[in-house]
Amino acid sequence: MATGKFFRQVILPEQKSHNDGGLFPAVLSPTCTTAVQLSTFKEAIGAHKPWLESILLNSGAILFRGFPVTSPSDFNVDVEAFGFPEFPYVGGRASRTQVVGRVYTANESPLHMEVPFHHEMAYVPDSPTKLFFFCEEEPGEGGETPIVPSHIVYEKMKERHPDFVAQLEEHGLTYIKIAGDRDDPSSVTGSSWKKAYQTDDKNVAEEKAATQGTKLEWMGNTAKLITGPVPAIRFDKASRRKTWFNSLAVAYSVPASERRNTTELGSGDPVDEDAVKDMLRILKEECVAIPWKKGDVLLVNDLAVLHSRRPLIKPPRRILASLCK
Repeated sequence: MATGKFFRQVILPEQKSHNDGGLFPAVLSPTCTTAVQLSTFKEAIGAHKPWLESILLNSGAILFRGFPVTSPSDFNVDVEAFGFPEFPYVGGRASRTQVVGRVYTANESPLHMEVPFHHEMAYVPDSPTKLFFFCEEEPGEGGETPIVPSHIVYEKMKERHPDFVAQLEEHGLTYIKIAGDRDDPSSVTGSSWKKAYQTDDKNVAEEKAATQGTKLEWMGNTAKLITGPVPAIRFDKASRRKTWFNSLAVAYSVPASERRNTTELGSGDPVDEDAVKDMLRILKEECVAIPWKKGDVLLVNDLAVLHSRRPLIKPPRRILASLCK
């Protein structure tokens, strides 16, 4: 049985200080210097859950390092120990495959490609509130999962581009994606409409899409997914801060000629691309990227923190994920 103070907070050079003086992300390791059993870790999560949730609220993300999580099954045990309900990945834009239980692959696009910053499923009204990531295979070089507090991006964008932010707050965004009937493994948003809605039936896909405020327009076996307008700036009730809750970086991190996803203001007007370019710079300046180590588990508050993926320079790399309500 896990007793006493099981977790200790550690400091890594990559962490950054928040405005309130706290470190982002929080990093926890076992207090015990001897080997820890998975069952003990599971019990400790349950026993310390209120404390862990308070850290997650204050910091926005927790990196668990040095715990006995070595396989997808171990990771599944870890996720379930927190007791958060599972979030079904219906309508998702990225291609994912179930590994075991609540554990899925992360974005299956080629690892040499960058995955731009985003809140998970920010393009639909109902999105996950928490994300877990697990490092099964430690990258040789590169392949980090950078994270950044969303309220900081909002504050800097409001300071530099107040008119653009006012447009986003008033009108929101409409997201448009072209999805074929087969996954495109070359794209970070390459999920087919069949994978996204877990059906081969167009009528069923339309029904599932409608529950998320998405309309499907058909061009043969290709679907045009239109979602919105949905809020681009949200108010996080827990932290009482406004957040940069959108996927603009996904659409605008590639040249216009290569975009599968387009985004426009909810009014139908185009997005200010100069402001978006500045947003991309802010995201890179303010993010934290801690190199993965085998066995790491990263818990992210998806309502408050954006995440991305840096290109892998030296293989291997295998990061798994789990989404929670």
